[in-house]
Amino acid sequence: MVLVEMIIKGISYSQGQSGAYALILLEANGDRNLPIIIGAFEAQSIAIGLEKEINPPRPITHDLMHSCFVRYGITVKQIIIHKLVDGVFYSSLICVRDKIEEIIDARTSDAVALSVRYNAPIFTYENILKKAGFTSEKSNQGNGNKDDQWIKNFIKEQTSGDKERDFSKISIKDLKALLKKFVKDEDYESAAKVRDELSKRKEG
Repeated sequence: MVLVEMIIKGISYSQGQSGAYALILLEANGDRNLPIIIGAFEAQSIAIGLEKEINPPRPITHDLMHSCFVRYGITVKQIIIHKLVDGVFYSSLICVRDKIEEIIDARTSDAVALSVRYNAPIFTYENILKKAGFTSEKSNQGNGNKDDQWIKNFIKEQTSGDKERDFSKISIKDLKALLKKFVKDEDYESAAKVRDELSKRKEG
């Protein structure tokens, strides 16, 4: 079976399922997307792992796992999303210790949360991508297909709360204060948005 490398495109709030998020993976050398339902905690953990400059006051679960793996010389080489049954994705961690490779079963959300901390590549099989993936062109056709409509609803961005705030009108000093507050409150999604705005200011 052919393996296809995937990269993290983003995380979106699910309007259809309370407390659920969609982890959107993008084909590394193509345009197919793979949406995976994950919980709020896992979404937050992945977001923290991606935002390297945000450090929680205390280690969260996946940071602790990463520290333990490092302490005992275990490296996550890659993760493989190897099975899809009734809408549930199954994954494996490919780990190496003392040049010995081990395969560990894991929930996909946990596997991805660890992969971002190791900068380990994410793979899935071609048959899974054909079954559950979609292209941007397909999702925008508006042909009434119920699967396309579900995708549109699923990846629709959250429209409440901090998303409505215009960070571009806030001074750098206030943005830095906001960043500290969001990290202290463990609101890492909002902290990432503020960090993005600060990065834009630096680039400008």
